[in-house]
Amino acid sequence: MAGIIDWDVAARAAKRFSPPPPAVSRREAEDAVSELYRATARAADQVAQLTHLHEPAVTAITRVIDRPAWIDTNAAGMRTIMDPLIARLTEDNPVSRVAERVGGRLTGVQVGVVLGFLSGKVLGQFEFFERTGGQLLLVAPNLVAVERQLRVDPSDFRLWVCLHEVTHRVQFTAVPWLRQHMLDEVAALGETIETDPAELRKRLSGAVGELVKVVRGQGDGAGLLSVLATPEQRTVLDRVTAFMSLVEGHAEYVMNAVPDSVIPSQKVIESRFASRRRRSGNPLDRLLRRLLGMEAKTRQYIDGSAFVRAVVERIGVDDFNAIWTSTATLPTKAEIGDPQRWIARVHA
Repeated sequence: MAGIIDWDVAARAAKRFSPPPPAVSRREAEDAVSELYRATARAADQVAQLTHLHEPAVTAITRVIDRPAWIDTNAAGMRTIMDPLIARLTEDNPVSRVAERVGGRLTGVQVGVVLGFLSGKVLGQFEFFERTGGQLLLVAPNLVAVERQLRVDPSDFRLWVCLHEVTHRVQFTAVPWLRQHMLDEVAALGETIETDPAELRKRLSGAVGELVKVVRGQGDGAGLLSVLATPEQRTVLDRVTAFMSLVEGHAEYVMNAVPDSVIPSQKVIESRFASRRRRSGNPLDRLLRRLLGMEAKTRQYIDGSAFVRAVVERIGVDDFNAIWTSTATLPTKAEIGDPQRWIARVHA
């Protein structure tokens, strides 16, 4: 039985909805792939110098991939984390079991539309759900498309992106409990899933109102998930938001802290990339970003980077690294917006 989400259908649909890749010659493609592998190795040295984190022998693989490969990898990863949640939703729930029998292909197409959209946006990713040791993914067509759009130096831009993704690899390998922490938070969300049909209808009704706001360009940018979440889930989501702001902001801080001798055009890249984020594409693109909560994701980069920069400037990198000690030293959502509160709590 395919289940509530037919993941094979999702992957096929995503590939149909994925945008066409940029036109490149075979030689250009091969050169880009080779350079990205080299840039990953160069980035590791810079990340070690800037973060003072000690990465063990690298077991995560690096893959320079196209959009279909990104879709396959993330569909598999989503299946790993979603199937236990779906099992809870369908347990002793006749309505959900009926949906499982008749709706798998439909929801598969719906998930595929989202994956297809994202496949044209993601530049790189450190993925650790599908493969325990983790894998650093670099989506070559998207990197080429963006560097052309921004009219920036390709070599500098590729190294700049690799710095961000290698920082994530270092975070999750130098601080090995982070992966389990994320898995635990996903499990915590599963434990708070509301399975009562009446309550689900109530939340779906609220989601319709949020959808109207999104279409009008209103709302807080968190997407429909924030409306569908229960109070218990919002507590978990606040923790996840703070955590993601930290890891994304830390990577953002590193990629923009390298000296000019490493990336001469870094300031130009940073400025043009920030401007691109603010524009956020065509109207349909902006609508999908709001529906998916990607505007909130952009705030995570900005707020998290400001938090890391403020803490490092005040107490230095080594004292900042106390943040990786345990779940107790991770910042709260409120502390992300007020770095001094975190400093006072952890370094009292």
